[in-house]
Amino acid sequence: MLINDVRIFDGTSDQLKRGNLLIEGRKIARISAAPIAAPPGATVIAGGGRVLMPGLTDAHWHMTMAATPYAALDDPGMFYALTVVEARKTLLRGFTTVRDVAGPTFGVKRAIDAGIIPGPRVYPSGALISQTAGHGDATMPWETPKALGGRPSRAEELGLNLVADGPTEVLAAVRQQLKQGASQVKLAGGGGVVSTYDPLDVTQHSPEEMRAAVEAADEWGTYVALHVYTPKAIRAALEAGIKSIEHAQLIDEPTIALMAEKGAWLSTQPWEQSDFAKPAPGQTEKGASLNGAWRRVVEMARKHHVRVAFGTDLLFDPDGTYKQNVMLTRLAQVYSNVEVLKIATSGNCELFAMSGPRNPYKEAKLGVLEEGAWADMLLVDGDPTHDIDVLRDFEKNFRVIIKDGAIYKNTLK
Repeated sequence: MLINDVRIFDGTSDQLKRGNLLIEGRKIARISAAPIAAPPGATVIAGGGRVLMPGLTDAHWHMTMAATPYAALDDPGMFYALTVVEARKTLLRGFTTVRDVAGPTFGVKRAIDAGIIPGPRVYPSGALISQTAGHGDATMPWETPKALGGRPSRAEELGLNLVADGPTEVLAAVRQQLKQGASQVKLAGGGGVVSTYDPLDVTQHSPEEMRAAVEAADEWGTYVALHVYTPKAIRAALEAGIKSIEHAQLIDEPTIALMAEKGAWLSTQPWEQSDFAKPAPGQTEKGASLNGAWRRVVEMARKHHVRVAFGTDLLFDPDGTYKQNVMLTRLAQVYSNVEVLKIATSGNCELFAMSGPRNPYKEAKLGVLEEGAWADMLLVDGDPTHDIDVLRDFEKNFRVIIKDGAIYKNTLK
């Protein structure tokens, strides 16, 4: 496939470069300012001076929950049918890679990679590992905990969550996710908004349990991502060796500075109240302190040179997943347009690559347009380096979407 006459944002440079790009198979074979001769039988796309950029990425996505209403959790068939539909929609919004940080996505990922269904590349975590009374404990308060002989919750049966108490159980839980194909693992280190019974301020999992998770992940050459909001819990996580801090909207500046010292990533989400048009019971009140807090957090992270990853964490709202693009553009309130584009392409993919030998796509680079990289890219009407809001109207402005060297959308005449 030959794409002619485009202005290229390569994922790392500050300036667009005019040129042409040749794809051979699943990878980028050549990029040149000079004309490239079309190989026999090649598909040729006339770029017409449009912007060609890497596919977008989301570092905190939930494939099986983003578009699944609560009621669908009682129907596994509907649960997975909605996941398959949303996987295609995610790709058509221009997100060619996601890091899935809780959910039974292993089979869906394999189907996408095999070309059976359309969807983004997936870095799966498997079940969210939680303590009893933690963010991933979906049993009722009056039910006997699993550790004391009770039954697992419906969410555990589906593989969304997994309750593990004590270092031994945490070791087993982490190893179980790795056994199923997790590229990284996800632990709950504090209270949550959609988990009804645990306040946001509580610290979850002891230092010993956190260290057990880190040790088990390290044995497989990968890392732990931690759901957490408060400085106390984040500090405990950093001391345990956790490298990906998810959310952190209640963090303070000394703890941000400690993240910089430890070399940890901040994977945060630019939430506003409008993102939760269909909140879970109690979600609006419980999560009020988090709405808009991302600006302060990201500004502190920028000041202390903490690496920031972009994610969305959209849940249980089939009509709201379009906000994935809207939320990305909000980062331009703190960063320049080019910085936002770098975060959502090459930046996120540096975090994903921390999965080392567990990286399912380690054969080539993601998030960049360079020779030898995976051929994942968007041909865009408008220039997002000058007008970031171009990314919001993905249906109109994303004229061509290519993933793994295959065209999934082409509206050019």
